[in-house]
Amino acid sequence: MEPIKAELVVLGAGPGGYAAAFYAADLGKKVILVEKESRLGGVCLNHGCIPSKALLYATGLIGEARESAERGIAFSDPEIDVAKLRSWKDSVIHKLATGVGALADRRGVEVLTGRGHFEGSGVLRVETEGGQRFIEFENVIVALGSRPSIPKALDLGNRRVMTSNEALEVEMIPESLLVVGGGYIGMEMGTVYAALGSRVVLVEALDSILQGIDSDLVRPVLRYAKEHFDELRIRTEVRKLATKGKQIEVTTDGTDGKTTELYDRVLVSVGRRPNSDDLGLGNTKVELDERGFIRVDGQQRTADSNIFAIGDVTGGVLLAHKASKEARVAVEALVGESSIFEAVIPAVVFTHPEVAWCGLTETEALDRGIAVEVAKFPWAASGRAISVDKPDGLTKLVIEPETERILGMGIVGVGAGELISEGVALIEMGGTARDLAETVHPHPTLSETLMEAAEMFYGHATHATSRQKRKQ
Repeated sequence: MEPIKAELVVLGAGPGGYAAAFYAADLGKKVILVEKESRLGGVCLNHGCIPSKALLYATGLIGEARESAERGIAFSDPEIDVAKLRSWKDSVIHKLATGVGALADRRGVEVLTGRGHFEGSGVLRVETEGGQRFIEFENVIVALGSRPSIPKALDLGNRRVMTSNEALEVEMIPESLLVVGGGYIGMEMGTVYAALGSRVVLVEALDSILQGIDSDLVRPVLRYAKEHFDELRIRTEVRKLATKGKQIEVTTDGTDGKTTELYDRVLVSVGRRPNSDDLGLGNTKVELDERGFIRVDGQQRTADSNIFAIGDVTGGVLLAHKASKEARVAVEALVGESSIFEAVIPAVVFTHPEVAWCGLTETEALDRGIAVEVAKFPWAASGRAISVDKPDGLTKLVIEPETERILGMGIVGVGAGELISEGVALIEMGGTARDLAETVHPHPTLSETLMEAAEMFYGHATHATSRQKRKQ
């Protein structure tokens, strides 16, 4: 069979890959999108962002119903149909994946289902169900993402030891669940299973959950976890897992010494690793770092000039929207534009309450010796937060003292992920605290907390008092 000729091959159809394929097609490129799974969307749509947020929404209703009794509206205890919940979650995935496939068709993007392997710097071999296909390409964008990492000591080959992939399938509701790792995946999935009725114990080896986030933003999440999880153990490591009948025997070592307990399921969420292995990159000039991530420059170009890489496979923050932005940069670079990756990337943790931040954090400023001033507005002073019974939140600004430019923003509270984009726009545009303070926000809304945080910087927020008044 004759090799297929292609201007551009995109390897991987996640939010970075299909964004790159679609943008290149919009610019007139003939694109082949290679994806090993039968449906498009990658890990984010099929095994990560979308199913986890669907489950967090669904299970969050349980807590809302219970809390409503305090407002005079009581419901009976929920009856959970796991099969129906799983079917609904799968329907969400199917609907979105079908939509991505339709968009590929409308743009004339050819989708080839199979696993790609580099034969050289200009040839890709694709293993399909119908046999091998060879593609001779002018350029390729590698967007293969990442997968859960599980240490060998914890990998028993037992279905009762899960990664996030298996946990999102919700095959059953375990009576007891140990979550190993207090990062965003562990916290989100622990929240889901605790709401469904599991006795959740979370262990974290470090001295806090959600490492890298300012402690004042983590505090409300920590309070929620302590109330809804059976136990949360900090500075605790898992030393050993062993199969014990229909359960998993777990030995942990923490501040109170060693403990051995039995759990119905164990979720290991201690990080992710790039899908850069078994790809034939040794047949190219592409370079990997010590952790297996593909090295790229500011235009997402690898050491092999016609091979680009984007998203999780390149390291940094492993976020879908970062991959999508990198997709545009890579496509613009390969068509000859001077695009370069310089962007403020927001992050959101969809716990209860949500946490979102962008730009410089207060912790980073301290670690790097950057002089900043911090302005905070407590949601306990927000009319909207109180009226929806969600006062346990905070909006904070990290501000450059001399110029009053906003360098960072952090929010913890309901809907924080929907609010953070205003901070991204302000930072991207070089906006100041004055710009934000003088921008009229609708009342009563949670968005007002951003404006009032800026007013706090000047010492005259309407709904809160500041200890220090700034010179006008």
